[in-house]
Amino acid sequence: MNIKTKEGVDTLLRNRHSKIYKKLLGQDTSLIIDDPLENDMVLNMGPQHPATHGVLRVLLRLDGETVINCIPELGYLHRGYEKLAENVTYHEFIPHTDRLDYLSPLSNNVAITLAIENSLGIETPIRAQWIRTLVAELARISSHLMAMGSTCMDAGALTMLLWTFTEREKLYDIIELICGARFTTSYTRIGGVANDIPEDALAKLKVWMDDFPSQLQYAEKLVNRNKIFLNRVSGICHVPREKAIELGLTGPTLRGSGVPRDLRRDEPYLVYNELDFDVITYTEGDVWARSMVRVQEMKQSLKMLYQILDKMPKGDVIAKKPKAVLPRKAEVYTKMEELINDFMLINFGAAPESGETYTAIEAPKGELGFFIVSDGTGHPWKMKIRSPSTSNLQSLAYMVNGSMIADVILAIGSIDPVMGEADK
Repeated sequence: MNIKTKEGVDTLLRNRHSKIYKKLLGQDTSLIIDDPLENDMVLNMGPQHPATHGVLRVLLRLDGETVINCIPELGYLHRGYEKLAENVTYHEFIPHTDRLDYLSPLSNNVAITLAIENSLGIETPIRAQWIRTLVAELARISSHLMAMGSTCMDAGALTMLLWTFTEREKLYDIIELICGARFTTSYTRIGGVANDIPEDALAKLKVWMDDFPSQLQYAEKLVNRNKIFLNRVSGICHVPREKAIELGLTGPTLRGSGVPRDLRRDEPYLVYNELDFDVITYTEGDVWARSMVRVQEMKQSLKMLYQILDKMPKGDVIAKKPKAVLPRKAEVYTKMEELINDFMLINFGAAPESGETYTAIEAPKGELGFFIVSDGTGHPWKMKIRSPSTSNLQSLAYMVNGSMIADVILAIGSIDPVMGEADK
């Protein structure tokens, strides 16, 4: 098919992506004249391209190697989690959140349980709140390590990815000690967490925390003094402050454009109001700035971990709310009332009052929110997930417009999307 002729373009516009191609061409089919793409080329990047950070298809219109239009197309994962939530109980939906941003499942677990508890109107024990804060910051470091390594790999520095993976493996060993799983954790529960943190896990965490700053500094030196890397990522895919706000960016992608928005400070939840930390911002708004925000945020997360270990009190890790919180198995097997409560919650679910709630946290990639509409039954009438990857991918077309085709890869890496939560 020759896309440089009217017949070729007409054929292109008749296929199943016709609306997308029409948008890419920037004109209605009735206005197409001979040789509409005489000097341009339409290129598919993805959805199988290894540098698209998941199942992302990016449709590009090129003039030589310069991008003149870009459409990121979501929808190739076909997960349908928001619809699936309508057919399971609130408790049963928790494991599905592990598969949203699958680089930070612990953080996702915290977000969904906070949203459910907000809908139910219950509060968790104070120790459970400290533990949730701890695992959320562990998830942030793990996610940012992956972003740091993959961004460098996108620029050609493969060594960094191997180093950051090494640190993530150490974290996974600690996470396994905390909750029994390395990756899909499902650690939090409605009303608290699945179990208290064992002492051997805390001991291993302290050893890792003492060693991590030197390892991070070693990795930083590899690229921060490398003129080739700095010249490659500086000054490209720029998003100014006003445009970042207009596009609805969030997380490090927003803070890399100089907007100091962080829900942990601006709308505190859990125990963040008792912790001392800085909101990291860079004003450059380019690939380098977004990458540096994540690097510096890891240092702030480590600072918070030390405070959490010093301040975390003793106590229960699960609330005693029989109509909303599952009882412990030891009690289910030995007490009739707990057995009845367990039966009712497993079969019918915890039932919030009818109404709407929205609850959000500052996930590693930005604002992760759950909008729950309850009809008084044990499963949501509707659930909408406000995922940061979806919000941030809105900026991709703006970022790469006028850039070189090779910069598209770095732009995607600087956004750090995970398609598990973008296509939900």
